[in-house]
Amino acid sequence: MTLKIDIDDGTGIAPYEQVRAQISEQARAGALPVGYRLPTVRGLAEELGLAANTVAKAYRALESDGVIETRGRNGTLVAAAGSAADREAASAAQTYAERARRLGLSEAAALDAVRDALRAAYGESG
Repeated sequence: MTLKIDIDDGTGIAPYEQVRAQISEQARAGALPVGYRLPTVRGLAEELGLAANTVAKAYRALESDGVIETRGRNGTLVAAAGSAADREAASAAQTYAERARRLGLSEAAALDAVRDALRAAYGESG
């Protein structure tokens, strides 16, 4: 199993976000198993033709999301993130649902707001 990342300059999506999204997707799909050692920041940056800071930003975001963990000299590894990500998403959803109810939104209006936010976050239109 190897990490496969394709940076497309024509998408309008920042390179760090492309790196983050592709690693996250591969980890969650199991293409990168738990414990898989990712390349160093410099190594991946060189391989992709990106600045080291770009890859470092993607790694920081992935670590914050619980997808990867950095273990100093032992490198950066894919974490057992599925359940942690699920728990965090469920917690955020619960918080949102309670807030929407307090604001007096109908279920339909609350769901519409979530769909709009997801479309904006994932770069989809309509």
